[in-house]
Amino acid sequence: MDVGIVEAPAPPVQDPDAFARFPAACPTRVVLTHVTSRWGVLVLLALEPGSMRWGELRRTIEGISEKMLASTLRTLEHDGIVNRVAQPTIPPRVDYSLTDSGSELAARLVPLMDWIVEHADAIVDRPSGD
Repeated sequence: MDVGIVEAPAPPVQDPDAFARFPAACPTRVVLTHVTSRWGVLVLLALEPGSMRWGELRRTIEGISEKMLASTLRTLEHDGIVNRVAQPTIPPRVDYSLTDSGSELAARLVPLMDWIVEHADAIVDRPSGD
């Protein structure tokens, strides 16, 4: 029986250009920061079923301050994810809804939120440092 040492084949040389690159100046970083913030995700998911007024959003998203809601809505509107429609009434009425892009994005976030809800206990109960 031949029990000689067999040299393992060398790993293939990886082409550094074959990997995705995430340059610091990539505009996706700005949008990701806005969309994946704690409040950004919750605003998107709250608006996913349909249009809401500011007060409805505030009641739906427990714990969000007036300042953070206003800031988040402004940011998502600027990013083209949320529509803001002001009605010329007294008192003023403002409705918020998702743009087509916002609806597509929210639809992609729903499975992530479902996964989080399903695994939340295991994640929250895990000791830190793991």
